[in-house]
Amino acid sequence: MRIVFMGTPAFAVSVLRRLVEDKWEIAAVYTQPDKPKNRGMKLLATPVKEYALTENLPVYQPESCRDEAVLEQIRGLTPDVIVVAAYGKLLPQALLDIPRIAIINVHSSLLPQYRGAAPINWAVLNGDAETGVTIQYMAAELDAGDILLTKKTLIDPEEDAGQLYDRLAVLGGEAASEALSRLRDGTAERTPQVYGPQYQYASLLSREMSPMDWNRPAQQLINQVRGLIPWPCAVTEVSGVRWKVFCACMGNPTDAAPGSLLSAGKNGIEIACGDGRSLFITELQAAGGKRMVAADYLRGHPIKL
Repeated sequence: MRIVFMGTPAFAVSVLRRLVEDKWEIAAVYTQPDKPKNRGMKLLATPVKEYALTENLPVYQPESCRDEAVLEQIRGLTPDVIVVAAYGKLLPQALLDIPRIAIINVHSSLLPQYRGAAPINWAVLNGDAETGVTIQYMAAELDAGDILLTKKTLIDPEEDAGQLYDRLAVLGGEAASEALSRLRDGTAERTPQVYGPQYQYASLLSREMSPMDWNRPAQQLINQVRGLIPWPCAVTEVSGVRWKVFCACMGNPTDAAPGSLLSAGKNGIEIACGDGRSLFITELQAAGGKRMVAADYLRGHPIKL
């Protein structure tokens, strides 16, 4: 069974790696064009391209998949299945119609919950106890295709979105390979999604989500810290210094006003929240500084209560 793979970031690398390890025939890999980054604006290859080249897989990087020449190129590859994992662009119906069997997408939530661009972050931001990956048949509407299979996993209460991203990438590879086996054997199911108001759309993250509002409950603020890793990160200002907050944990009961600085020491920096509890900031990064444990930061930057 001939596979064309389409993906771009590290999440997609885990999926592609699993397909290679399971000996699926990868006819070609499509990924986003190289983009200039950093001060020198040097062109950097996508993570998928870097990995695909180590496996001697043909790599294509079209500016648009709507170009007829690109569509004809993919047709010439005669794929039985196209596997998409975080490719980064909407695909036209003309491309969806190319594969002989199906075009499937690896989505990092339990659809129909969290359709959209940032499902992993929103699961953490909302304090969900469970998430997973869905293999769906692709449709013209974003993340609206029928479900082929799902795989679930619990979210650790201390796990941040970056850590969950890594785990779901591995789980996505397992799910994609299993889905290909079902498609090959003719046992793949197709369950239509029923989308309703009880489900949340996973919109893009923004810097406007970063400031920590200390009137909110402690657990919600902890979830904010966990959910905005690695970008844009939760931020707060204490004693005139602005910090990115990378880790926080539940503190103690308190009757202090929200935002009050309660303690600063080996356990971190304790601040009162809006629900009569405090939280400890345990890992942070000051403006112009590096990420560090809060207790280490305090040795060089003592805070007066």
